[in-house]
Amino acid sequence: MITTPQYVTESSNNHLADKARDHLWMHFTRHSTYYEGHRVPIITKGEGAYIWDVQGNKYFDGLSGLFVVQAGHGRKELAQAAAKQAEELAFFPLWSYAHPSAILLAERLAQLAPGDLNRVFFTSGGGEAVESAWKLAKQYFKLTGKPAKTKVISRAVAYHGTPQGALSITGIPEAKIPFEPLVPGGIKVPNTNFYRAPEEFRGDEKAFGLWAANRIAEAIEFEGSDSVAAVFVEPVQNSGGCFPPPPGYLERVREICDEYDVLMVADETITAFGRIGDYFAMKRFGVTPDIITCAKGMTSGYSPLGAMIASDRLFEPFKHGTHTFLHGYTWGGHPVSAAVAMENLDIFEREGLNKNVQENEGNFRRTLEKLTDLPIVGDVRGAGYFYGIELVKDKKTRETFNDDECERLLRGFLSKALFDNGLYCRADDRGDPVIQLAPPLTIGQKEFDEIESTLRIVLTQALEVL
Repeated sequence: MITTPQYVTESSNNHLADKARDHLWMHFTRHSTYYEGHRVPIITKGEGAYIWDVQGNKYFDGLSGLFVVQAGHGRKELAQAAAKQAEELAFFPLWSYAHPSAILLAERLAQLAPGDLNRVFFTSGGGEAVESAWKLAKQYFKLTGKPAKTKVISRAVAYHGTPQGALSITGIPEAKIPFEPLVPGGIKVPNTNFYRAPEEFRGDEKAFGLWAANRIAEAIEFEGSDSVAAVFVEPVQNSGGCFPPPPGYLERVREICDEYDVLMVADETITAFGRIGDYFAMKRFGVTPDIITCAKGMTSGYSPLGAMIASDRLFEPFKHGTHTFLHGYTWGGHPVSAAVAMENLDIFEREGLNKNVQENEGNFRRTLEKLTDLPIVGDVRGAGYFYGIELVKDKKTRETFNDDECERLLRGFLSKALFDNGLYCRADDRGDPVIQLAPPLTIGQKEFDEIESTLRIVLTQALEVL
């Protein structure tokens, strides 16, 4: 029995989709779809790794909402933590004041972060955290006598957020063009998609990783090291379909940043809080950046919260005199969100969610790799509970689909077919066509098999569409 909110009665169910179409401006949504006979999917309930729609249909949440619901849906202890905090102190800003939940969470995050990343600047989400990191990098170098260091290097196809600064760091042209001109200074280098590596590196992942990292040094040299402030990298790049770092890649990026006095910023908006099997993926990969940006899984999605976590060195200029980081957000470090995050981290500890990912990630990969017997599946890649399946026209040549074929395959068939078959995930064309999976961290082999079975049915059907 599916329980819907009181304001969603049986008689109103049929009208909700129309109301959504006519009044709700959805994010990253092609709205014309809903004026051409398709109905807006409406989700009303979540429990564990599953969600239900307004008609009572059940779906496996293969994307954790949006890489967010690490601990699963329906966690009453998180709702209770929010309610308790709201009763005591529902809101107070961090503008020259503090409150206990933000203080205790900042201390806890500093203890979990690698190295000397001990200063936590709270935001509402990941894009704001990225924006904060770029602003801090610029001001830090101004305060330390290098005011020309303002540019940022990031990777092709990488997504870092929608604010004007974060969008400049983003490497997806289609996402940027409608909003140009953007903040100047965003420089792009190759990403770590080994499946699409230059021919000479196809058989040597380490050599490819060093080649890709050295393109960062090349870009710094080209721009002038006195003009580059930071390099932004996701430990496992999301857009394009889950590109893990090749062996030695992150270590080499760290060396390059040190050599040219450039800050290394790890954008862990997606990869933090268990997605790769540790609180921060950079800890698992054994490399300490200067800044970590994070959000999403910090609260398992039960309340909005993000953070920029900076090293002691970057905070040092602000400990003296009148220097102020003139930057902030009304909702940053919201008391309710911080309380939820603390309880969420308690769940991580009690239930061993990081350990669960580490113990089962190999089984998840092997289960997904069974799909490589299908002609349409070219590559399965990722880490932890974060995988991309790249779809190809020709496995032997790795030929991809053209724009018209991608439109028919992804939007015309896969997105709807996957959902109709009970699997919510992402069929994405930012880069080459991929299916992305990032399920809740609580699942195991039974759910892996369910995911693989549904994907096999739909991908087999997809061959008939093309």
